[in-house]
Amino acid sequence: MRGKGPRELVTGGEWIYGRNPVEEALAAGRRTASEIVLPAYMPEEDDQIQRLRDEARARRLVIRTMERDQLDKLTRFGHHQGVALKTTGYPYVGIEDIIADVEEDENSIVIILDHLEDPQNVGSILRTACAIGAKGVIIPEDRACGITPAAVRASAGGAEHIKVAHVVNLVRAIEELKEAGLWMTGLDWGKDAKKYTEIDFKGRVGLVVGAEGSGISRLVRGNCDFIAELPMPGGFESLNAGVAAAVTMYEILRQHD
Repeated sequence: MRGKGPRELVTGGEWIYGRNPVEEALAAGRRTASEIVLPAYMPEEDDQIQRLRDEARARRLVIRTMERDQLDKLTRFGHHQGVALKTTGYPYVGIEDIIADVEEDENSIVIILDHLEDPQNVGSILRTACAIGAKGVIIPEDRACGITPAAVRASAGGAEHIKVAHVVNLVRAIEELKEAGLWMTGLDWGKDAKKYTEIDFKGRVGLVVGAEGSGISRLVRGNCDFIAELPMPGGFESLNAGVAAAVTMYEILRQHD
């Protein structure tokens, strides 16, 4: 089944998949979409599928159906739930856009990801950052996971609603954010680390989340004002980066209240 024909076809681009990510991408309106894959029409179909179908028709997107194995291959065997959307690539912003927002809000929160490579962790952090109203997320261009379809899926579509800046030099980006008034806290461990609930998170806050396993890099750590750690009395070595970041983000939000 097809719509009336796309107003603008996407060349290149990527496939976002999963019901919530696709719905959130359409709601955010930050990308240009051209095609959507949906389950075959049924008279009494699921409400969310009906909303997606209605929105696709309103936008004059090409509506397609696919066999499961075809859609599995298209989404690289991601958890697609029978839904995928062809769009332009992720709409990164310049760091100056995030800095402008920081300067306007004395309780700004910005999340900095220090070379995280797991899209599940990146997506999880983006989802929480969106939920707490963070002004943006900073990620480096090299040796790090960008905002891929897998990361968007892991964020449940939250990635479509938050500003993300892709920067060449993470240390320089942190310096610029500090100049804008952010106090920078790194999630790490060591003799200089304090329990995360003992850190003063009032005012403008930057939270640095280190890479899986290796933690925060030396130069990035050297630009942090505080180092925060989460207590682990159970003796387990470390938490998943997404979980640790979420716990700390809600402590920041608690202190802001």
